[in-house]
Amino acid sequence: MSRSGRAARAAGRRLSQADVGALQAALAAEQAAAYGYGVVGSHLSGSQAQSAAADWVSHQAAADKLDGLLAGGGATAAPAGAAYQLPGAVHTAAQAVALAAALEDQVTSAYLDVVARGSRDLRMLGAQQARAAALRAARWRGTTEAFPGLPAVGH
Repeated sequence: MSRSGRAARAAGRRLSQADVGALQAALAAEQAAAYGYGVVGSHLSGSQAQSAAADWVSHQAAADKLDGLLAGGGATAAPAGAAYQLPGAVHTAAQAVALAAALEDQVTSAYLDVVARGSRDLRMLGAQQARAAALRAARWRGTTEAFPGLPAVGH
């Protein structure tokens, strides 16, 4: 059985409050990222626009999966917001690329909480999703970060 299948089976059991909270936070990050990628994509063209569209699809699919995991675990998923506050104005392609990296950082951070709180199967799901988001952030940023999803420590 695949890891995602095991996570779905695990979520078929009642989720703890901590698990629900972590999954809801990951869902909120995925929903915000999907919204943000609409803004990102509107400022890009060519292969960057194609990447933004593919990342939008990835976040929509992840949100749908989290919704199913929550429902399977006896919880009601929080609905997506109508709009989200972006971390800054986006008027240029460079700002759109920076937004994409920031969105992925937020998703990575949210999944780190799933890794810290969930059952083994949910921890694996969280780790896979945190890794995927960190790789997308690195692609947008053009470089990796030492500890993706964690706040930077001052020098």
